[in-house]
Amino acid sequence: MPYANLKVPAGTLTDASKKKLQDAVTDAFAEVYGERARPNTLVILEEVADGGWSFGGTILTAEILGRS
Repeated sequence: MPYANLKVPAGTLTDASKKKLQDAVTDAFAEVYGERARPNTLVILEEVADGGWSFGGTILTAEILGRS
């Protein structure tokens, strides 16, 4: 079973954006493994609390990252 665990900053994606991302990951697995993988692909999207990210020593917040 293909499995993807995506971590995104909380509050930066709309429900529609989350679905679009999950569908795109499922499509990518199906493209590589064939359509037989689609019904067995597990995509988990975890939202990390605001301020729980840093990149290059900079704390990333929803305000900095915006919402899509």
